[in-house]
Amino acid sequence: MTTTEAKADSRAGASGTGIYLAVLQLIFTLGWTTYVIYLPKLAAQVGIAPGMVIFILMLDQAIFTITDTAMGIAADKIAPFIGRLGVFVGILTAISCAAFVALPFVAGTGPGAQVWLIVLIVIWVVTSSALRAPPLTLLGKHRARSQVPLLAALAMLGYGLAGAISPYLGTVLRNHDPRLPFLISGVVLLLTTLALSKVERDAVAQAPAPSEKAVPPKALSTIPMFFIASMVILSLGYQLHFSLNSASFFLRFTTQDQLQWLLPVFWIGFNIAMFPASVVVKHRGGLIVMGAAGLLGALAVLAAELSSSLNILIVAQFVAGAAWGCMLMSAVSAALAIGDTGAEGKVIGLMFSALALATFARMAAVAGGLQKLPEYAPLLHWAPVACWAVAGAGLLVIAASRVQRGAMARGA
Repeated sequence: MTTTEAKADSRAGASGTGIYLAVLQLIFTLGWTTYVIYLPKLAAQVGIAPGMVIFILMLDQAIFTITDTAMGIAADKIAPFIGRLGVFVGILTAISCAAFVALPFVAGTGPGAQVWLIVLIVIWVVTSSALRAPPLTLLGKHRARSQVPLLAALAMLGYGLAGAISPYLGTVLRNHDPRLPFLISGVVLLLTTLALSKVERDAVAQAPAPSEKAVPPKALSTIPMFFIASMVILSLGYQLHFSLNSASFFLRFTTQDQLQWLLPVFWIGFNIAMFPASVVVKHRGGLIVMGAAGLLGALAVLAAELSSSLNILIVAQFVAGAAWGCMLMSAVSAALAIGDTGAEGKVIGLMFSALALATFARMAAVAGGLQKLPEYAPLLHWAPVACWAVAGAGLLVIAASRVQRGAMARGA
């Protein structure tokens, strides 16, 4: 095989890996959406008060905050043994899917199953963490650095498509029996996950030869920790803007029944912008794109706050979604680059933990009723602008300092 043919095969294999990860993230996220849609109904069947549902969801995110990092570290330890990562994820996913499918059946038995429902939820959440960080570590460990940004965009496409579909899914499923949707989601997710071992072996076979001797994972330095802190702030900005404020923005100009058509505008921008941004990440790095997208997103949220018409708001939401897509895609690329000493799983796991922590914080605000208190309304409305602007500016400063140090090192 010629060098040109080998490169073509590598690109084709890389695209296949990215598409597979997109499908995996899509199915996993839609399963999570199905769970959120039906949880109030399942809780009511076992006698859990409606007001407690938010605390169950907060428990889920608190668990993710711990287990996402733990699963990433486990992936780093398992990945050197070819084929083992797929087996590890497959076993945990089988347990996860079994617990997930059992949820509506157990809830249907009545109040006596209250404890069992909570136990099944905890099992499902803990084991489903295996589908967040570990599959993405394949990109950092077995794909060329130049391929990672595009593959990260493909992987996050599944997440973005699920976000766009979710409003329609809620409308369609809300009044249906939960058992069939849970069964279909669980079976499809398990079947998809079982293909991970083959994807892993193909990625290993097509991986470029290492240019230097592998080194053991190192303790995280200042820049990775700043990156994780920035992810918490950026994720909090997204959570507050999209989950708390976006619906109220649209309701200034339209009615509740139109939200299912308007909220996906954010995700359309998300899905479109990632791919051109991945080209910039390839040449300039993830941190600088994260920072620039943070500042752009802050301006878009500001425009949404001050919009005087529905058309202006739609454009602002599209740009805000595009900015968040660029942030998340470049964050995956940056995490894998930062962890490029054998700690790819650890850093990507910390990134997912940051996302979970921000989700927990948003739910805590909802549980505390902050969005209903007039004195906190300005804070919740302007916090996303501050989060994206501050974190974006900080990331740009860090990226600029790294570029300057690199130029000085080359000059020396």
